[in-house]
Amino acid sequence: MARVVIIGGGLAGSDCAWQLARAGVSVELYEMKPEKRSEAHTEDGLAELVCSNSFRATGPAAAIGLLKDEMNALNSLIMEAAFATRVPAGGALAVDRTLFSQYVTDALEGHPNVTAIHREIASLDAEELAGADAVVVAAGPLASESLTASLMAVVGDERLYFYDAIAPIVSRDSIDFDTAFWGSRWKPEDDDYLNCPMSEDEYMAFVAALMAGEKVQPRDFEKEVHFEGCLPVEAMAERGEMTLAFGPLKPVGLVDPKTGERPFAVVQLRTENKDKTAFNLVGFQTKLKYPEQKRVFRMIPGLENAEFLRLGSIHRNTFVNAPDVLDADLQLKRRPGFYLAGQITGVEGYLESAACGLWVGLSLAKRLSGEVVSTPPAETALGALLGHLSTRPDKRFQPSNVNFGLMPGLKQKMKKKFRKEAYGVRAQEAFSRWLGETGLGRDIADG
Repeated sequence: MARVVIIGGGLAGSDCAWQLARAGVSVELYEMKPEKRSEAHTEDGLAELVCSNSFRATGPAAAIGLLKDEMNALNSLIMEAAFATRVPAGGALAVDRTLFSQYVTDALEGHPNVTAIHREIASLDAEELAGADAVVVAAGPLASESLTASLMAVVGDERLYFYDAIAPIVSRDSIDFDTAFWGSRWKPEDDDYLNCPMSEDEYMAFVAALMAGEKVQPRDFEKEVHFEGCLPVEAMAERGEMTLAFGPLKPVGLVDPKTGERPFAVVQLRTENKDKTAFNLVGFQTKLKYPEQKRVFRMIPGLENAEFLRLGSIHRNTFVNAPDVLDADLQLKRRPGFYLAGQITGVEGYLESAACGLWVGLSLAKRLSGEVVSTPPAETALGALLGHLSTRPDKRFQPSNVNFGLMPGLKQKMKKKFRKEAYGVRAQEAFSRWLGETGLGRDIADG
């Protein structure tokens, strides 16, 4: 029987272990609790939810809803536990976090192919890993300092990040193109950037709202350390009301074709994908609370009705530059036989992390038995998420939740109210075809 060691008993490690065990692989699951805890963890069980108890929206009109359906079809333990411990939350899937953790813990510790060992693995060279057919590192974004140092030695200092500076992403279909215009600074013919022009009054009102907006306070385990290259937009504004106008919002080299004049300030949007269905607000990493981001950023001309595919944040989050350091199977290029799963790969969110672990477990089990399984199509939620980890960005790689902007654009134009449904239908059809071709799981329509 093949032997796999998994480091970390969070959502990714748990779903990875479940997939391997179901396939007949002997799994040693190392979880350092209760012997040692990260700064965020307080309970003893596996799959502890350290922040919200919500797994967000359900239904195929949301990318995260599609991901739930796909994980469920692939026999995800995390989804099984979530449905078994569900609590009322409107259109969202929320759980009783204590019962949820207990469900996952009981399932894994009760499986004959899983051995749960509560001890820290401090290095990729630890003796406990010797002789394993594969090792999966699913230690999460708060991996211990010693394990992080060991991983850093493998991937290189410049490929391991400790602070996550994320700017919001908006849907193209929600941008007012009567206001926004294309053009790079000094290159009006370029269409790499979309520009939202501001008058002086609009700029001053925006800066005032930005500074007054309610902000997320750092948790005890998140030291508020900012780097000049990724300062929160409100921190820049606090340095002086004109700081942004001379920084990321500088209008130099840009002329609004509708007025023939240079705006007082310009918010630039950068395309997130080849199909230009999603745009990043350049320089807008932020500590504003989510409702505040929507309110304040919709003050930007052209974004009054913005649909946010991802909201901004800055927080501690250890993750690798996945396109550089991982191969298509999420195996370390510099350390064959060692795989990464979960948030440390560069995915964001509970279910995205679990889905990543599920995929590593499922694909690794096939590989150990001499088979190869194809990656889900890019049109699916899981395929889009995995594609994010293998697509080399123009600039620094950033973590992401699953969203429609990671998927190929639709071939035809349609009204906004029909667009999400179209993405969902296409994803379901592609996933069902892929299941039929691979013989994995059960059809998504079976629930």
